Amino acid sequence: MGDLEIRPATADDIPAIVALLADDPLGAQRESPDDLAPYMAALDRLSRDANQRLMVAERQGRVVGTLQLTLVPGLSRKGATRSIIEAVRIHADERGSGLGTQFVEWAVDESRRQGCQLVQLTSDASRTDAHRFYERLGFEASHVGFKRVL
Repeated sequence: MGDLEIRPATADDIPAIVALLADDPLGAQRESPDDLAPYMAALDRLSRDANQRLMVAERQGRVVGTLQLTLVPGLSRKGATRSIIEAVRIHADERGSGLGTQFVEWAVDESRRQGCQLVQLTSDASRTDAHRFYERLGFEASHVGFKRVL
């Protein structure tokens, strides 16, 4: 794994990131790889927010993974800052290689470096393989999440 680089995403990475997001049954319904304009605008917003980290994992010049790490300062838990890991995607060719573990552990370590006391994530209820993966990494299914589409 020494040839892996984890780095902030750039505009040049957007086509590969969107392809990763669209490469599963859920993402295929909600992503639009043919129109990158909204993704570019989102990258611009994320880049200006110090609490956002849109990351890619790159191997031999090829984007093979992505995730977003968000830092959330708060009042609860004695003013704790927490982080949220979102949109974790690993290229199909890399699944099972240990890349996902390394990438999520990077996010946990970065959360510690940023002073977070808690790392959380959500995963769609249909992603049972992902749930097992996160549990193996020490995450606990401790809450019930709710969403409302606007």
